[in-house]
Amino acid sequence: MIYIFFFSLCFIHFLYDNLMNNCLLMKLRWEGGAGHIKINGTQYQLNQAHWHSPSEHTINGRRFDLEVHLVHESNDGKTAVVGIMYKIGRADFFLSMIEDDLKALAHTKGVERNIGVIDPKQVKLGSRKYYRYIGSLTVPPCTQDVVWTIVRKVRTVTREQMKLIREAVHDESETNSRPVQATNKRSIRLYRPNDPKE
Repeated sequence: MIYIFFFSLCFIHFLYDNLMNNCLLMKLRWEGGAGHIKINGTQYQLNQAHWHSPSEHTINGRRFDLEVHLVHESNDGKTAVVGIMYKIGRADFFLSMIEDDLKALAHTKGVERNIGVIDPKQVKLGSRKYYRYIGSLTVPPCTQDVVWTIVRKVRTVTREQMKLIREAVHDESETNSRPVQATNKRSIRLYRPNDPKE
């Protein structure tokens, strides 16, 4: 088995993956264990990634062009999500890798496509600095008590890559993200690489 260091908290091994268009999200699902993150002693397994446009999070009030959510789940059903935001710029390598598969699913609904082996490490973080807070899932059933980790560095994606995600969802909407939510007195903390806490 090949292990690769991913994020400062996660180890990944290669597995076969499926890409699915469920008409609301373009979702990449890993079969079996694709690695994990460990937060406050709880281990969360990586299950899937999906994209929202525009971003569902903001930094200093700014909303970005795209956001990917890497969804993890613990053995006892708790959820942790790593969010990475993108602005228009250079091509994102990971989206370039799956571009043909996205195009193939663009005119389908509820269809899964086996896309072979995808290394989750190809989803680049770009920074070890991140924000963390407790919130909810952004899609139904909007489960509460989700541990959110938002990477501080904003990555880049081309306008064409963002458009491909939007067209593949084909929900006749300009967005597939919910409005930015109020913080409701939640504590949002910025973590830096030398911070001793998780």
